[in-house]
This record gives sequence, structure tokens and C-alpha cells, in this order.
Amino acid sequence: MVTNAPSWVPEVPDSQDASRLRRHGGIVPRPRPARLAALAAVLVAGGLALTGCTSSSGNDGGNLGFVQGDGSVKTWTPSERSEPVTLTGTAFDGTKVDTSAWRGDVVVVNTWYAGCAPCRKEAPDLASLAASEQDGVHFVGINSTDDAGAAQAFQRTFKITYPSISDKSGAVVATLQGVVPVQAVPTTVVLDAEGRVAARVLGATTKATLAGLVDDVRAGSTATS
Repeated sequence: MVTNAPSWVPEVPDSQDASRLRRHGGIVPRPRPARLAALAAVLVAGGLALTGCTSSSGNDGGNLGFVQGDGSVKTWTPSERSEPVTLTGTAFDGTKVDTSAWRGDVVVVNTWYAGCAPCRKEAPDLASLAASEQDGVHFVGINSTDDAGAAQAFQRTFKITYPSISDKSGAVVATLQGVVPVQAVPTTVVLDAEGRVAARVLGATTKATLAGLVDDVRAGSTATS
């Protein structure tokens, strides 16, 4: 009688595996806790790197650990507002920007960079509102990451006509940060006629939200929130 051979063939350990088996009494040791902890740390770090809208130009001055905001709005009544803030710098097209020249008008300040998805999402709304707000309102961007080529390509794509300050050193953001937290990109800040911070949107905003804030600030008041 011919007996069929088994359909499986046991694996023969190589010399290294055999040595390990002899050392551990025929039982393959489990990974050490230290190795598991190291692996977990790598996975966590990888996950953190994929969250938020993080600036990554490699310039330490301009990249302050920015993360994506949630679109939350904060406003200040006239009596709650800090001292005036003045932002100065050179726009990507070479023009000089000095927000003190716009005293008496409302100023909308927006931080952004070309590779930031929420910035791209809100850009059409910002461009549309800036185009419709001709009297008594000025818009200015701050970009701490991009070179002129990337920034101006972004502006052309979304038909943004207002200037954006090139801030690779991070000095302009630092000036604003000294008055109001702007740790998220994008962040939009509304300055009143005296140059004081009256409202802030942490994260992407919409045309309707920003138009309402501008109207309130222009009227001379905003509700505390």
C-alpha cells in the first residue's frame, strides 16, 4: 500500500534560529518590551508628523511649530483691546508694507503659506472679500515659509491682489504673536481703526464669518467671545 505524503513539510530552522531555540529551550523569545516601546514611539512620532498644517521650509525663524486651527473665533470689545500693533515688511512683489499708514481703517491680517491645505481652502473667500471691500478696509498677508516664486504662484492661482509680507525671519509673526496668539496657520486677525486687535480666527475662515467681523469692527464694537 502506498501512503500519500503529507501536504505540508515542516520548516527546518537555519543555524541562527536553531541556536536561538537551543538557548531558550526550544521556545522562540518574544520581542523585548524596550523594543516594543521604541517601535511605539516611532509610530506615534509618525502620526504626529501627519497631523495639522505644519510649516516645513526648514527655516527655524519662520517656523514656530504651527498647527492647524479649528476655525474658532475670538473677539474683543474696544475696552478690552491691547495697544496698537504695527506690522512692517517687504511684500513678495517688492513693495513696502506698513500697517500704521492705514490707521483710521480696518486691517485684515492673514498668515498663510502655499502648501497649507486650509490656506488654499479659504483663499477664494479672502480674495472675494478683499475685492468687495474697497473703502475703509485693507488686507495684508504674512508668509513665513515660501520663496517669492511659490508665494506669487499661489496669489495668481487664487486671484489675490492684496500684498503679502515675506517673513522668512519670523519677525513680523513674532510682532503679532506678542499681542495675540497666532500659533495656527492660517490665522486671520482683524485690527480696528487704531491698530488694535479686535478679532481673531484660529484656522481657516469663510467669507461670511470674516465679513461679519469686519462689519462689527468697522461699526466700532464686537461682542466678547
